[in-house]
Amino acid sequence: MASCQDINNQAQLIELIQEIGFLPLLDSGISGYSAEEMVSDECRYSPLPDGGWEWLLWKWKGSILTEGSTVYGKFFAGKAGFVSRKWWPDFCNYRHSVHPQPAAGTIEEAILFTLRAQGSLITRDLRAACGFTGSNMRSKFDGYITRLQMACRIVTEDFVYPIDRRGHEYGWGWSLLTTPEQLYGLDSCKCDCSPNESFERIFAHLKKVLPNASEKQIIRLLK
Repeated sequence: MASCQDINNQAQLIELIQEIGFLPLLDSGISGYSAEEMVSDECRYSPLPDGGWEWLLWKWKGSILTEGSTVYGKFFAGKAGFVSRKWWPDFCNYRHSVHPQPAAGTIEEAILFTLRAQGSLITRDLRAACGFTGSNMRSKFDGYITRLQMACRIVTEDFVYPIDRRGHEYGWGWSLLTTPEQLYGLDSCKCDCSPNESFERIFAHLKKVLPNASEKQIIRLLK
């Protein structure tokens, strides 16, 4: 696996994701196994004297997604990360078995219905479209979104940034959410094996990628 000094640009990070298949963005609970730990120091989060920040890894996310070979969302213990398109069908196959399709009449079903009707929405607009406009509703709604991403039913299409009066993007950006079927096609989540076989494939692969990780650590990432 690449050392933390190997990744200096976006193209190298895309290549790494394709090589290892699964890559959390930040701390995964497994030492050295995150994009933040694998990029060079110059690409990591760095606060600036004026109160701003520089973080090349954060800025690469949107371009990596629009390149098309990588899926992004909160996939690893509720934390964000990348999955290669090669491994996505197996990942969906297993996760769909662990997190079944939302039942009729649930909030999760309403969220998916809204996204399918609209195509894609930033989180703030999706929250409003689903009626979560009252006080203290944001964190509750975000919990539903995280669960749907863990189920591989929602993915991030891109990131949208506010524009200042000089025409420059600023801030952390908003996730533009959609369903994998709308973004990658109706067959994007289909797999030719059982969910258990998909899990065994992924687990065996990650054991090779992460030889120093325990089975418990790998299983925690995949649940």
